[in-house]
Amino acid sequence: MTKPVLYGPSYSTYVRSVRLACEEKNVDYDLVEVDIFAGAHQTPEHLARHPFGKVPAFEHGDLKLFETNAITRYINENFEGVDLEPKNVRARAIMAEIIGVITAYAYPCMITHIFIQRVVMPMMGTAADEAVIEAAIPPAKTCAMTLESLIGSNTYLAGDALTRADLMFIPVYDYLSQTQEGKSILADASSLQAWWERVRTRPSVEKTVPKLG
Repeated sequence: MTKPVLYGPSYSTYVRSVRLACEEKNVDYDLVEVDIFAGAHQTPEHLARHPFGKVPAFEHGDLKLFETNAITRYINENFEGVDLEPKNVRARAIMAEIIGVITAYAYPCMITHIFIQRVVMPMMGTAADEAVIEAAIPPAKTCAMTLESLIGSNTYLAGDALTRADLMFIPVYDYLSQTQEGKSILADASSLQAWWERVRTRPSVEKTVPKLG
């Protein structure tokens, strides 16, 4: 059987979410590194895979996908193994809502405006934009508290079993928690902290830990 091919840098949060889905489903796949910091995502070759010049891009046979939500859904439904979606319709709706919160609200403030400014820009020899970081803290707190409310007493974000929602947030939480701003934002999110302690030692999470620098 043809192996799926995932295009994107291993340090990307969205690429890691797809890798987590593959690892949880025991799907053998090839990772082709696309270094966005070197501009590899803007080459004609990559734009043919992803018309918006972002990552990840995914191929399985003649199927080509470039949205993380669609990719992880395909991996879950196309391959055998543990189901990464709840069977209960209410829980599936909550899972979808959490994924929406992460992609539309949490990622921009937590990753683009806090983590990249605080960690990545200095690594590239550029000073962090403190105004951008400061402006991102309130919406990041709103996102954290919203997810804190949604997880409630659940073991995982959308219930008592790991779902695609967890796979979307694991890379975001991991990066955010490495910043002082993130530690402060997550200080009052005790349920999310307990969730992180449960998921961070999963083999899939440990296997996909990104290396920066």
